[in-house]
Amino acid sequence: MVGLKEELLKSIWHAFTALDLDRSGKVLSHNLCTVLNVPHDPVALEEHFRDDDEGPVSNQGYMPYLNKFILEKVQGNFDKVEFNRMCWTLCAKKNLSKSPLLISDEDAFKVWVIFNFLSEDKYPLIIVPEEIEYLLKKITEAMGAGWQQEQFDHYKIALNTSREGLSAWELIDLIGSGQFSKGMDRQTVSMAINEVFNELILDVLKQGYLLKKGHKRKNWMERWFVLKPNIISYYVSEDLKDKKGDIILDGNCCVEALPDKDGKKCLFLIKCLDKTFEISASDKKKKQEWIQAIQSTVNLLRAGSPPPHKEARQKRKELRQKLLAEQEELERQMKELQAANENKQKELETVRKQLEAAAARAAEEEKKRLQTQVELQDRFSLELEREKMVRQQMEEQVAQKSSELEQYLQRVRELEEMYKQLQEALEDEKQARQDEETVRKLQARLLEEETAKRAELEKWHLQQQQTIQMTEAEKQELENQRMMKEQALQVAMEQLKQLELERKEALEQYEEVKKKLETAANNTKSWKDKVAHHEGLIRLIEPGSKNPHLITNWGPAAFTEAELEERQRSWKGKKATSE
Repeated sequence: MVGLKEELLKSIWHAFTALDLDRSGKVLSHNLCTVLNVPHDPVALEEHFRDDDEGPVSNQGYMPYLNKFILEKVQGNFDKVEFNRMCWTLCAKKNLSKSPLLISDEDAFKVWVIFNFLSEDKYPLIIVPEEIEYLLKKITEAMGAGWQQEQFDHYKIALNTSREGLSAWELIDLIGSGQFSKGMDRQTVSMAINEVFNELILDVLKQGYLLKKGHKRKNWMERWFVLKPNIISYYVSEDLKDKKGDIILDGNCCVEALPDKDGKKCLFLIKCLDKTFEISASDKKKKQEWIQAIQSTVNLLRAGSPPPHKEARQKRKELRQKLLAEQEELERQMKELQAANENKQKELETVRKQLEAAAARAAEEEKKRLQTQVELQDRFSLELEREKMVRQQMEEQVAQKSSELEQYLQRVRELEEMYKQLQEALEDEKQARQDEETVRKLQARLLEEETAKRAELEKWHLQQQQTIQMTEAEKQELENQRMMKEQALQVAMEQLKQLELERKEALEQYEEVKKKLETAANNTKSWKDKVAHHEGLIRLIEPGSKNPHLITNWGPAAFTEAELEERQRSWKGKKATSE
């Protein structure tokens, strides 16, 4: 409510200062109660505006009544545009420039309202150059033109040399003169002012045509949507006359993109606690812009932050206040430095005067000292001559004594040098004897070591001779063994070849015996069949040994037991030889 009260006071200040003093309080109070939806109290008004010492219509007399009976009762349920238009009506006729402007009265009214929003919170109201630059940039961007920074810098320099800022009417003259909108027609400038007015005053964050799906008929209708910090309103057209509904936004709302369906493209969804709204944009770019704008608004509601333009204005004010505080601090420090400098100058002047007085006293004392010095010089000249003669005599005696002393010292130095040389010779002789004893002991130790080494070498030589002899014998023995193994290998190879031949012969004999057995078996079978056919079954008696039959690879009873034992002994002997 404090921010709302400050905004209201700025418009009321313009209206109050424009009215005649004898009727400004009563007329303005009545109109304010009407547009602000505050109950009018004529008795309190008459009681307050009686003839007293302060005056019924003075600033001191009116402001307490305004705060107590009007502003403190404002609830915010009023039309801000209507309130500003009422104040504009009361002050525009008196203050608006008579010279022709490139903007209409309606545009001048919007610029006046924007001025109240951007002006400083001190009276008389002015808008500082930083806010002028911000407003002109917004209007230039809305016109789609390029910002001329160099031109504004020149204007800013000229403005700062004369005053701190502009009044509302000077700002209207500046924008209406077309100085920063050259090349633009009236309609373009008017549309740009209206766009900035909607954003800064009406808190319109975004607006435009979109298609909305109905909740009952499920049909799609084109509506003009207006996004504000906590609500989205949609109208039949952009003139805002026929309002169709609102979408209340809070921190629980969300917006998300939808895939194309039912022949509609660029769809997105706004979810609230009680309802869900399906919206269709004309293209993907507008769809993304609306999604981002709505999501940013919801994020601000969640964070409890004001609209971006109000937050930016507050930051700019805080920055200016900070810079102003720093400037005031700097000025205070400069004043302190200047005062300190002046004090130092005074101290230096005092010291200079003291030095001048001290120099005068020193000059007088120096003059007296010179006179005394001349007298002393005359007095001591004779004494100096006498002293000179005495000193000359003393110097001659000192020179003689010095010569004798020098000779005596020279003799002492020579004796000391001889003593040092004698000491060094004795030390050298002592060291030489010690070195000789050390060398003698070293030679004895080396001789003992050499004897031991010689005995050890002779022992190693005998061991080496024995080792060589043993190595020769072992070598001969190994050579004999190798020859024997080679001979045994050759014998084994020959036996292997012999066995291979015997095996081949045995296989051939086996094949022949097998054929004979097959022939005999065929003959026997044929004979048995004949006998069985003619004479019946009979038992055949075959010749052979009564001993158990021996079966080998060459068939049954191919060898006797004696022959098999002989063959086994032969094979074992060959195997042992080969191994």
